[in-house]
Amino acid sequence: MPKKFYITTPVYYVNDVPHIGHTYTTVAADVLARWHRALGEETFFLTGTDEHGAKIETKAREMKIAPRKYADEISTKFKQAWRELNISHDNFLRTTDPAHVKAVQNALQQMYDKGDIYLGKYEGLYCRGCEQYKSERDLADGLCPDHLLAPEKMSEECYTFRLSKYQDKLLKLIKNNKLKILPVNRKNEIVNFIEDQGLEDVSFSRKNVGWGIPIPWDKAHTIYVWADAFLNYLTGLGWDGTNAPTPLSKGGAGGLKFWPPTAQLMSKDILRVHATIWQAMLLSLGLPLSRTLFVHGYFLVDGQKMSKSLGNVIAPDELVKKYGVDASRYLLMSATVFGRDGDIGWKKFDEKYNADLANGLGNLVSRVANLVEKNKLELKLSGFARSGVARKIGSDKKLIKAYRESMENFKFDQALKLLWQKLRDSDEILSDKKPWKLEDKKAVKKILAPVAQNILNAAGLLEPFMPEVSQKIINQFSAKQIAKGEPLFPRI
Repeated sequence: MPKKFYITTPVYYVNDVPHIGHTYTTVAADVLARWHRALGEETFFLTGTDEHGAKIETKAREMKIAPRKYADEISTKFKQAWRELNISHDNFLRTTDPAHVKAVQNALQQMYDKGDIYLGKYEGLYCRGCEQYKSERDLADGLCPDHLLAPEKMSEECYTFRLSKYQDKLLKLIKNNKLKILPVNRKNEIVNFIEDQGLEDVSFSRKNVGWGIPIPWDKAHTIYVWADAFLNYLTGLGWDGTNAPTPLSKGGAGGLKFWPPTAQLMSKDILRVHATIWQAMLLSLGLPLSRTLFVHGYFLVDGQKMSKSLGNVIAPDELVKKYGVDASRYLLMSATVFGRDGDIGWKKFDEKYNADLANGLGNLVSRVANLVEKNKLELKLSGFARSGVARKIGSDKKLIKAYRESMENFKFDQALKLLWQKLRDSDEILSDKKPWKLEDKKAVKKILAPVAQNILNAAGLLEPFMPEVSQKIINQFSAKQIAKGEPLFPRI
């Protein structure tokens, strides 16, 4: 049986159009999905949109349209963005999908019947920006640090989830890496949070928010948006909210043959709720926890936080329009160490595009192809089979091993650096040997053959990052007679 690989992005909240933060998470997930498919693993990649809640209701009211119509418009923009970026998701889930709605109601009914949800009252602070309840310790100078808004005092009847019941079990699972949180500093952050503050029961319903999924046993309440959104990771596989966990090992249980998620990618602002509330919900439902939560940082744009007021928000369609699909994917994945904050900007993207792509990969491919064609050489390079690491890509086992280690540890920038070092080494061989000055074709061939093989090797491993460009290079350098093609990356 092939190994299974299940990867998720968060379902993105439709309070705004896609930006570079959403794009970064989604391209990273796509890179991993493509890599694991290439390894021959049975892979499922889930993404989608989160569409309920007070914020959406308010936004739609301001625009004088129905919440569903507003959600439809923004969700379509996410779908379009991922189509333009060649994202290979297996399912795009919307939390307004009828099957999801029904499964969420079934799941909460299970938790209620078990005694894990009870009728209580919430009194405290609520941030409309986060759609989360806050304690004084969460605030900076009385404001939510993410939205710079003062939370409002709220008091309302709500159905409450017994998160505190699962505190000790969760803490033990996180400490023992049964639930792995990467990078390790993020794991430490969650452990410290639970040990210092403890886990309090959390609201799972709102009484005065109409735009949400009704609580099945009390239609006066709608399900709190986070509880609804988390369950997408199950419903996106076809789970109906009622399956017993026992058949999972047999690959059944209502579409859950991919469960649990191998890797769930997210930005650091939503780690805490994913590491606590979401995992406790799984414990309540009797389902295995996520295997790995991988957390990336934020992007600053020229040293400043992205914001509409500063006019520095970068949209995915702007990237694609300027650099093309594969170049945009490369620029994002090489921009920073995955897991840390990064500083980007149009000037930095231009410089990296010209240095790495136009003058780097593109120029090397063009030079070598031109020399091979000019000298009418036939090079017998190791070809490619469609099975990833099992591909015959020359004898460069050292490169494959280092690349694979980087990919398994989510070190995308490191994986790309390995390939670019190989390309730079090849460039240096050309500069040192100067084959264009030689008249002996055998001598020229002796220089160009290993360089062409390096290009082919790099192109094969580059495929998860730059699928179209990779395939172009593979086709070009696998031909009986290599010919110079169109420039891959016109200079900016």
